[in-house]
Amino acid sequence: MRLGGQVFIEDITPEKWIKKLQEKNYRAAVFPIDHTASDEEILSYQKAAEAADIVIAEVGAWSNPISPDPVVREKAINYCKDQLRLADRIGANVCVNISGSRGNQWDAPHPDNFSEATFNLIVKTVQEIIDDVKPTNTFFALEMMPWALPDDTETYLELMKAIDRKEFAVHFDPVNMLNSPRKVYRNRELIEEFFEKLGPYTKTAHAKDIALGTELTTHLSEVIPGEGILDYDAFLLGMDKLGPEIPLMMEHLDTEAEYDKATAYIRKKAEQLGIQL
Repeated sequence: MRLGGQVFIEDITPEKWIKKLQEKNYRAAVFPIDHTASDEEILSYQKAAEAADIVIAEVGAWSNPISPDPVVREKAINYCKDQLRLADRIGANVCVNISGSRGNQWDAPHPDNFSEATFNLIVKTVQEIIDDVKPTNTFFALEMMPWALPDDTETYLELMKAIDRKEFAVHFDPVNMLNSPRKVYRNRELIEEFFEKLGPYTKTAHAKDIALGTELTTHLSEVIPGEGILDYDAFLLGMDKLGPEIPLMMEHLDTEAEYDKATAYIRKKAEQLGIQL
């Protein structure tokens, strides 16, 4: 497994980027520039990563390709295509987005997010993105969300079957599928079920943690790995079975110190389990 996380750099260059990744002993990274960068700049980051044995875990395509606003939807679909072309060009493990939202905010809850019509729209949209780009060196993936499809293992399987494209793969975020207290307390079982059914299709994952608050009504919060109740034994053991090159990317932390703390926890847990990072 290859651990990675955000690095904090002013006036980033390929050299500064690699130096910081190596200081943190990260062996995977999110590509730090997008498709609008020049060919020369893209190549310089790609070559720097290759020379330093850094795997590009993902290229983000964060947008709302199922927006009810046709202008927003078209712009998002084109952005996904452009980012998928970039991921294919540099050999990233995945180009990843969420499915989107039927609301006005790109990642917001909405009553139509779980409808059959939205499921079909997601299928059609992903097929269009993949069929237009025809990637051969990467995959397109959707990140699970607590209030949008896919929100669990079964809906991811249903989407994979309906999309029916070999270039569609899985991006795993176990915290995002824990959208109720029952699921939070069953997270080990749900993680193990995920790896049993979707492990072979998984190309990368996000490392976070989750805590259940005591205030009413239900409050589920992302926290630093090690400060919540996610079963990291089950998570890391499942990831380890996917091979030595699978990236595990920490995210959503605010400071370098928080990433250092999360890194220390994950490394210690991996060492206890006999897993190499």
